[in-house]
Amino acid sequence: ITDGVGLQLRTMNFIESHIKPSDHAFLTDVTSANAVISVMGPNSRKLLSQLTDADMSHEGFAFGTAKQIDMGYGMARAIRITYVGELGWELHIPTEFAPSIYDSIVGVGEPLGLKHYGYHAMNSLRMEKGYRHWGHDITDEDTPVEAGLSFAVDFNKDDFLGKDVLVKQKADGLSKRLIQFAMEDTGADSPMLYHNEPIVRNGEIVGFLTAGMFGHTVGTSLGMGYVTRTDGGIVNKEYLTTGEFEIEVSDERFKAKASLRPFYDPKNERIKM
Repeated sequence: ITDGVGLQLRTMNFIESHIKPSDHAFLTDVTSANAVISVMGPNSRKLLSQLTDADMSHEGFAFGTAKQIDMGYGMARAIRITYVGELGWELHIPTEFAPSIYDSIVGVGEPLGLKHYGYHAMNSLRMEKGYRHWGHDITDEDTPVEAGLSFAVDFNKDDFLGKDVLVKQKADGLSKRLIQFAMEDTGADSPMLYHNEPIVRNGEIVGFLTAGMFGHTVGTSLGMGYVTRTDGGIVNKEYLTTGEFEIEVSDERFKAKASLRPFYDPKNERIKM
């Protein structure tokens, strides 16, 4: 496996728990063998095209695909994916090539306005797009259907762990579902959200935020969390639009808009340009 910092043990333990003693399977953590550099933003294609002979156009390098490409004085596995809601690539680079490739990116990027960003900035951007974070928004206690990730499941596969449950959830509807929230108060009047704030519908607590952050592009605080119905009903668009939602912050409740779609670029036009 290759995993993000802080998630290696969680992922290792989860996978190992599903390896039977009779299985001829071996699990090795090779995270340290590669570095990852993310190049994201409207000028990312223009930047990377100066460092590789590979075709980085939309037609030549479609969204969701991966290719081994030359990059500066090394090679990288480029994946056209994004965690910030803009055009971009993840570059998975053998550790020994990472410093030189990084220097090459910075060198050609400065004239294009290249900026470094930190985790709080990335968290803000991914919240605007409703991108889930493993360990916060999705855990081994949630299903892909509940988390809005059905597109990542191959339901045509003959059998896999938990398939019967997922098929039933899709057919019957969900009493628990991950929902995005945007505070009605904007700018400085918007309360800061982090996680674990109660989600309130019509005066009743129906869940808690799993993540929260101020969305600088949309101009208000955003959160996401699981809404659960205990009356046996379904959490769907009608349930969201017919109720009044609030988020409780420091014992004070603030009005919020609930949505099944991201609040920034819901049609993914920015990332598929």
